[in-house]
Amino acid sequence: MEVPQQHKQPSRKGKKAWRKNVDVSDVQAGLEQAREELIKGGIIAEKPSESLFTLDITGSEAIQDLYDKAHKPLKADQILAQRSTVPAIDSRKRPGYVTDGVIELGSKRRKSNGVSPREYERLREVAYGAQSIKDIIKTDGAPDYDPWAFKEEKADPRFSYLEKQKPIRAPSTLKEAPISLVASAREVPAVSTPKAATSYNPEGQDYDALLTSEGQKEVEAERKRLHQAKLDQELLNRIAAAENEREIDVQTEDESAWEGFESDFEGAQWVNKKRPERKTPAERNKIKRRREAERTKMWEKKMKEREKQQMQIGKIARQMKKEAKARAVVKAEPEEQGEVDERVLRRRRLGKDFLPESPLELVLPDELQDSLRLLKPEGNLLKDRFRSILVRGKLETRKPIQQPKKKRRTYTEKWSYKDFEIPT
Repeated sequence: MEVPQQHKQPSRKGKKAWRKNVDVSDVQAGLEQAREELIKGGIIAEKPSESLFTLDITGSEAIQDLYDKAHKPLKADQILAQRSTVPAIDSRKRPGYVTDGVIELGSKRRKSNGVSPREYERLREVAYGAQSIKDIIKTDGAPDYDPWAFKEEKADPRFSYLEKQKPIRAPSTLKEAPISLVASAREVPAVSTPKAATSYNPEGQDYDALLTSEGQKEVEAERKRLHQAKLDQELLNRIAAAENEREIDVQTEDESAWEGFESDFEGAQWVNKKRPERKTPAERNKIKRRREAERTKMWEKKMKEREKQQMQIGKIARQMKKEAKARAVVKAEPEEQGEVDERVLRRRRLGKDFLPESPLELVLPDELQDSLRLLKPEGNLLKDRFRSILVRGKLETRKPIQQPKKKRRTYTEKWSYKDFEIPT
């Protein structure tokens, strides 16, 4: 509701001149208008002219259409004004580097998406291993952050009575090189180069070879599984047969005992069996002399073997030198840079749990696609990276702890309630 209006105030000495009867409708309307302008973006009177007015440079389209109708251009001008989306033929020299069969145009060769062709070739060489990565990643040797460094903290004099905390020491295994889990004991790259047969459009010969090898592995694995299942079934059958025989034997023994017959183990010959008697001193001395003679014979035999080894020390030393030279030659020879199969692991694993199996990077012939657009995303980059770290020996295999063990607490009741005195 609005404040009661009173436009004529001839006198200010009566009740009509009180504050509640003063006309403030114009002030109220101004406040409402200012509030609405603030909601819409700000007070118009306080805004600069640039935010309120714009300069029209393009002009009116309706006037342009009227002008075009009145002054129609010539047909030749219309033909010349048309521009094709296909770029013109490049008259410059072709690039000196080897291309993949597609010649880039001059406009694209200058800069494609902000990358010059020379920079593109350099990045391509780095990605495919033609250039050493050491030129890009420069390490000075000193890390930016050392988690094992000891940090000296100022001791609070209020807690001087407490025992000082021991510094954290780095484990000795940090200085040792990681042990690869591959059976060939060779260093595995962090990101292995994919095979040609795993491409989305592979060659027929490579794809057939990979399909045949993987099929043979799966057939062999299935054969082993069936053989193990057969052995398990035979073991279960034997256990069941043994239990049945045991039940039958128990029943027959009960029946024979009930009928008054006794088994062989319950006869008088077991009761009257002669117990082992105590040996006489002569027999003990005889046994002692025999053991002493055996010990002397064994000692003489070891001494003869030691004398033979002493006589052959020179021969053994020459043989060890030859073996050491052979090992040095083998170590000095460079290893052949062949493919490393990450799926063939060594027997002794790092940790208690087994390493997760690598995914099968192969699709069936009917699943091959002709273009990249029809491909379906497969695999998991995080799992591949984690398995690579485990294979290279950076981490040990562990299972995630689903239910961590809780600390055991023992609750006891104080016996103070028993310590009481009876008043006399």
